[in-house]
Amino acid sequence: MSDFIYLASQSPRRRQLLEQLGIRHELLLPDDDEDAEAIEAVRPGEAPATYVQRVTGLKLDAAMARLQRRGLPPAPVLCSDTTVALGRAIYGKPADDADAARMLRELAGTTHRVLTAVAMQLGRKRRAALSDSRVTFAPLTPAQVRAYVASGEPHGKAGAYAIQGRAAAFITRINGSYPGIMGLPLHETAQLLQQFGVRAPT
Repeated sequence: MSDFIYLASQSPRRRQLLEQLGIRHELLLPDDDEDAEAIEAVRPGEAPATYVQRVTGLKLDAAMARLQRRGLPPAPVLCSDTTVALGRAIYGKPADDADAARMLRELAGTTHRVLTAVAMQLGRKRRAALSDSRVTFAPLTPAQVRAYVASGEPHGKAGAYAIQGRAAAFITRINGSYPGIMGLPLHETAQLLQQFGVRAPT
C-alpha cells in the first residue's frame, strides 16, 4: 500500500487529471543532463501504438533510475506519453510554428487517432495500458490555422493541438477517452493504481 505516487511528467494536464482522481503525487522530473528529447525519437517504419508504448517504457526506465540515484523513498512511479496518428504517420510535438501549421493542415477535415500509453512500476512489478481514441476535425481555413498557431497553444502538444484549449472549436466528434486525449486516460490509470494498491485518501 502506498498513499502517494511519483509522477514522472512535466505536463500540468497530467497533474490536473491525477488531482481529479484525488491521488497524492510528487513530481519526479528529469535532471538537466538527461536527454528527454532523444527518448521520443521515432524509429523508421514504427507503428504509432508500438511507438507510444516503447517511449512510455523508456520514460519509466529513466524515472526508475532517477528514483534510485536520488535515494528517494519507494513508491509507485507513473509515466505516460501521448501521440497523434493519421494512418501510420506519427505527429509528435511540433518543432516550430511552421511545423505546427503543417500538422494542423494535414489533420484538418480528417479523423485521426490519439494514443496515450500509461505505465507504472514499483520494485520489479511493472504494468502498462494503452488508450486509443478517435478525434474528427472540421475543415480549417488558412486563417484559422494561422490564428491558432499564433496563440502559442500548439507548442509542446502532440499533433500541435490541445483538446482542452481553443482547438476544441475544431473538433466535431470524439470517440474514446477525453482525458486520454488530454494526456492521461483516467479509467486505465485508475485500474493501474488499483493493481498497485494506491487509493485516494478518504
